[in-house]
Amino acid sequence: MRFRNSRVRTKVTAMLVSLAALWVFAAWVTVRDGLNLAWVTVYNSNVAQPSESLLIELQKERRLSVSRLVNPALVPSADLAAQRTRTDAAAGEFRRLASSDILRFAATDELQRRINRTFRQLDQLGSARHAVDARQVDRNRAIDAYNDPIDSLFQTYYSLATLDDDALAKDTRTLISLNWARELISREDALLAGVIATGRFGQAEVAQFTQLVGAERNVMDLAQADLEEPLPDVYQRLQKSAALARLHSLEDLVAQQGRPGLRVPVGGEQWQSATSAVLTQLHDVVSGAGETMIDRATPVAAGVIIRLVLAGVLGLVAVIASIILSVTTARALVRQLEKLREAALELANERLPGVVARLAQGEKVDVKAEAPPLDFGPDVIGQVGAAFNTVQETAIRTAVEEAQLRQSIRDILLSLARRTQSLVHRQLTLLDVMERRESDPAELKDLFRIDHLATRMRRNAENLIVLSGASPARAWRRSVPMVDVVRGALAEVEDYTRVTVMPMGETALIGRAVGDVIHLLAELIENAVSFSPPYTMVQVGGQVVASGYAIEVEDRGLGMSAEDLDATNQRIADPPEFNLSSTARLGLYVVSRLAERHGIKVSLKASPYGGTTAVVLLPRDLVIEGGDDLPEEETSPGLPRREPGSRKIALVGAPEAVPGPVQEVVPVPRAPEPPRPVQSAPLSGGGDPDGPAPSAGFTPSGLPFRVPQANLAPALAEEPRKASDAEEEEDRSPEEIRKIMGSFQSGTRRGRSEAAKMLGEEEDNL
Repeated sequence: MRFRNSRVRTKVTAMLVSLAALWVFAAWVTVRDGLNLAWVTVYNSNVAQPSESLLIELQKERRLSVSRLVNPALVPSADLAAQRTRTDAAAGEFRRLASSDILRFAATDELQRRINRTFRQLDQLGSARHAVDARQVDRNRAIDAYNDPIDSLFQTYYSLATLDDDALAKDTRTLISLNWARELISREDALLAGVIATGRFGQAEVAQFTQLVGAERNVMDLAQADLEEPLPDVYQRLQKSAALARLHSLEDLVAQQGRPGLRVPVGGEQWQSATSAVLTQLHDVVSGAGETMIDRATPVAAGVIIRLVLAGVLGLVAVIASIILSVTTARALVRQLEKLREAALELANERLPGVVARLAQGEKVDVKAEAPPLDFGPDVIGQVGAAFNTVQETAIRTAVEEAQLRQSIRDILLSLARRTQSLVHRQLTLLDVMERRESDPAELKDLFRIDHLATRMRRNAENLIVLSGASPARAWRRSVPMVDVVRGALAEVEDYTRVTVMPMGETALIGRAVGDVIHLLAELIENAVSFSPPYTMVQVGGQVVASGYAIEVEDRGLGMSAEDLDATNQRIADPPEFNLSSTARLGLYVVSRLAERHGIKVSLKASPYGGTTAVVLLPRDLVIEGGDDLPEEETSPGLPRREPGSRKIALVGAPEAVPGPVQEVVPVPRAPEPPRPVQSAPLSGGGDPDGPAPSAGFTPSGLPFRVPQANLAPALAEEPRKASDAEEEEDRSPEEIRKIMGSFQSGTRRGRSEAAKMLGEEEDNL
């Protein structure tokens, strides 16, 4: 059998092995039950006989120990020591035979546990002997010390009575009961011997003796009744026993006349003679009856084993036939399944991925040609094969439809995004014109807010373009200072007033990456602002590092767990395929795609303030140190070199890039004032994406220079001026200069408006 078919073959083999194991188990259990009868001899020779000898020696030592404990003069220490030696010898022989290998093999788990318990009880006999010698125990505790191992022996006997032959099991239990009656007589003897040695009954000893007598006679009567049918000679012997009758008469005498504090009505020798005779007789009866039962069990066991062996052989034949039939059937089944498996693997690993790849390249796919039907025969496997043919055709057709649907969705997203982008560009251009024309501070403030919302709408449209796999088509030809890049990102965030910008250094970003970096930073900053309390600030800072330029966006929110940080960083580093069903991580997906486009590394880490810090590492090829401008760059294919009407990066009212943190970026409404040479840039910037032109009327950040005394009242303007000023403006009055510059500004506005209209018409025609 080849390994590739091991799973199916293993199941068939496992079924056959389980069937064989079941037969082996049933045969073994059945044969063992039969062997249980044959092992009666083993039980007798290794447990019953040695334990019987041990039982007799324990009974004798118990009587001597109680007598010496009460009156040491009655039992010399040598006699007690000799008895203990005989007891130890019997215990050693019992341990040797009960621990033999053949008994462990034949014994049940219950029998083995009870034998081990007897061993433990015998181990505790030494401490009881020491207590008797030191006279540290009373008679009752001394008697109990010997009763415990004797009780364990009888529990072992009851485990031997679990034979499969009901008659033999019943006779065995009867003999055990008869032996238990003998033990009760021995306990009567030990108790009364102690009383005789003391001279009178104690307070509870009369009741104890009476209880033992009652229990002994009850057990004896039941045992004799059970012996009448199987062992009638034993029954007659016990019924006519003079020794047993004499003992019963003495028991009656003691029970009737015995009182606490009075002497025992029988003598010691009289009582010992009666009990010894009965104990000897019962021992002989039990031993003889046991030998008889063993002789009866041997032929019965042989017959049972023969029948069980025949049944086992027939079962083995049935198992072998089942194995042969299963193997031949399994081989044919496996061949069919192999063919079906190879076809399924070919579909999953080769044909279906190939179809999907070709669809991604725009090729046409013939479903019938890609899903040829396979013939598996007319049987059940053939029917499964026919179902598989339907499955593979449906899978390929579904893949074709899914690919077409995905492409359609991308095209729809891109079309909607481009339309929205065009409208937003026109809206921003119109807002630019309105901002430059408006002089009312309140209206100008509202226009700035609308301008800010439109800038955020542009970013959302660009998100759709990124999700569709295209480029947002917003590019710069010249490098832009890094502080202006961050300001441009703030212009696309709603709560930009909660953002603190730290010094960014004299560093610039090359033009081809400006749009995407602004977009990326805007997503991260908005995320930081959204997931932090409204009373906290978000800090943005940057500096040159060994591998490029690092920008940190730190919030002071609740932060993320270590597992969430690891999962998010993994998603950014290795962005998965965009899934339209998952909308909770769209911003994260856009960040990962923008970073992947320029080789930017974005990672999240825990902030010391409890929030989260996003680290954006720009590679060296995107960064210009020292703030020097690069020559004009060629934009990527398909991207315009210039977007008329697109927004400048500088923010109105934003502080210059000076040492120390910028506390707030807040748009400041412009107050009404006379016409100026060139109007300042609105919120988020307007005009050429190349950045502010280096003309004499603007600061490096795009703010207009103030002309000294240009806005004075006419009366003050007539004050004497310096000679140089008078010479420069000798030919023109301030009113004339104001008219000239006003005309220049009006022409500039009209030119920008016409350019924006032309751009909008071109985009509508696309």
